[in-house]
Parts: sequence; structure tokens; C-alpha cells
Amino acid sequence: MSVLTRQLLVPERLSDPGPAQAALVAASPQLWLVDTTDYRVHAARHAPGTLDAQELARAAEFVQAADRDAYVCAHVALRRLLGAYLGIVPREVTVERAPCAHCDEPHGRPVLPGGALHFSLSHCTDISLLAFATAPVGVDVEELVAPRTIPELADVLHPREAAELAALSPGERSAAFTRVWTRKEAYLKGLGVGLSENPAADYVGSGAEPARLPGWTLTDVLVPAGHCAALALHTP
Repeated sequence: MSVLTRQLLVPERLSDPGPAQAALVAASPQLWLVDTTDYRVHAARHAPGTLDAQELARAAEFVQAADRDAYVCAHVALRRLLGAYLGIVPREVTVERAPCAHCDEPHGRPVLPGGALHFSLSHCTDISLLAFATAPVGVDVEELVAPRTIPELADVLHPREAAELAALSPGERSAAFTRVWTRKEAYLKGLGVGLSENPAADYVGSGAEPARLPGWTLTDVLVPAGHCAALALHTP
């Protein structure tokens, strides 16, 4: 097991008010796991003074409280951590949109000016996962996909992945499919293209170890039971 994998398998918990200072070691991504249940009250209290106007407006659009809580927790945590890494007040962090990979318009992935620090964020109903690195990075966390929905999503699988899942027992397919999905989404987010690219085009594997991708390191991340997560780091 590599040093990178050992680091990724010990995500830190953001249940305290937030770090006063943080530092990145070159080529060593840092991950933060946010439990929405634990962090919800704290995030709601700090949101008005932490989130920008666009983020506050987006939070207000959610009809379901669980969705709103997940969004607020994730974005308050993101701004507080970015502020700690950059040494500035969280509300003053400037997040821009990178040029789109297809049309060069500014609606690509969120980035910081200058590109010295890279980050990625993913959240589902009950947890969020945030990654920070000195190189392009992508992260994804998902609840286990229900077995009954896997046939509906089969078009995201590479032919080799589809064959691997077909060889598994029905009870193993949910975890295997979710591993594949999180690996693919983390990689596509790291590239900055997201699901505008065909997820089935690249083979990431469904087994215990992710497949190798040129210029990228894929790593599964330890998260609470009932979830899968993965991180993709650009390693030229």
C-alpha cells in the first residue's frame, strides 16, 4: 500500500469550529469528511457570514431540508477550509469557474485564481467529502446504489466493467457498481469535464484496486458504511 493510499484511508472529521491554519504538503492531498448530522447546526449558524450571496440563494432554493442541510454543510466547510489553507477570511475566498472543456465559456469546474491550490467537493444526503491538493484533484462520494437501479445505469460501464459485474453474485454488485461510479466521477471531475464526457469510455475497474489511468492516480477512500468514495489525483 502506498503512502498516498494510507493518507487517503484516514479522512479527517470536520466536527470542530474549523481549523485556524492548514498547510498542504506537495503532492499529498488532504481529505476532510463532514457528517451532516454532526455539523448541521454549526454550519447553519455560520452560513450567513461565510457563504457568498450566490451560495445563500442556492441554499434557499432547496425544498427538502435534508438537501439544504447537505449543501450548506458542504459549502461552509469548503469556505472555512479554503480560508485556512489560504490564510484569509472564509467569506473573502474568491472561487471562479474554469473555462468549459468544450466551449471555453466560464462555466467549468470551480477553481481558485492562480491555481496554486486545487480542490474538489462531493456530497450526498448525510456526508460530504472535500479534497485539497497542489495538483488537479477530483473526489466523489455516493450512497450504495440500490441493486434494482443498476440495470438502468449500465450504460456508464466500460465493457470490461460490465463483464466484471456480470460475473459477481447479486449481493456483490451494489458495492462493485458504486465503486466504479465513484472512481469514474472522481476522475472526470479531476479532468474538469464531469459527466459531459462519456463515463463508459475509460476503464477504472470494479475490483479492490482501481485501474491505472495515464497521468492520474485513482484511490478508494474509506467512508462510513453504506457509502463508497474515490479520489483522483493528477500525477504527471
